[in-house]
Amino acid sequence: MSSTQDCDYPRILFQYNNGFLVSKIMFTACELGVFDLLLESEGSLSSDAIAEHLGTSVSGMERLLDACVGLKLLEVEMKTFYRNTELSNLYLAKSSLKSQYHRLMYYSKTVYFCWQYLTDAVRDGKNQYERAFGMSSEDIFGAFYRSEKEMIQFMYSLNAFWSICGRDVIAAFDLSPFTVIYDLGGCAGGLAQECISLYPKSTVTIYDLPKVVQVAKERFVPPEERRITFHEGKLGLSCVRLCRLVQCDWLQKSIKTSLLNLKG
Repeated sequence: MSSTQDCDYPRILFQYNNGFLVSKIMFTACELGVFDLLLESEGSLSSDAIAEHLGTSVSGMERLLDACVGLKLLEVEMKTFYRNTELSNLYLAKSSLKSQYHRLMYYSKTVYFCWQYLTDAVRDGKNQYERAFGMSSEDIFGAFYRSEKEMIQFMYSLNAFWSICGRDVIAAFDLSPFTVIYDLGGCAGGLAQECISLYPKSTVTIYDLPKVVQVAKERFVPPEERRITFHEGKLGLSCVRLCRLVQCDWLQKSIKTSLLNLKG
């Protein structure tokens, strides 16, 4: 039950109302390269210098920088000189080993855009890729991989995610008895890398679409890594030790069909 104080001043509603603004501020600063520039500078830069380097208006950049200060993504000195926080250096600068840049760009370009159609999704009971991207709602990978650029960004975004929590996911179950592991929809191999790191005696076969496998081999998994191999095909595999399905956009019928195919 809401308190009288909440009803007199609905702070939580104001927070919810402005929540998407917070996300877009962070997305925009990443996309423009604010955190990358400040990391490379190894110090503070004025708003004028940042705007000049990144090719933006001075007034617009100053407002963006001040918003990032309010979100504790930047720190400010003498009201005009800005520098990254430790959090931004670690997770928002593209060159960081733990960078979440590509994941944020995927959310900005795909997820954020799709959520504009949430009302339609509730009415229809299905995802809104057709309205958002002109693609069938049944072809979720068509939306993820609507261009080679988008596909590569999605693959980088998954690896960024697994770099943070992949080890916890793998360690949630004792997989040491299984030396042959299949990762269904393993994409760029981020989870597979965590798996062989935790279980060095295991081998992982990534099962994914042919075009995904090709890019994964070229960009993400070095050829000298013998413990990770690939298998091309469509979803539906009979011999699986580890199954990681991305179910968030699937209809329940599609999930059941895939699981029945896996069971054989």
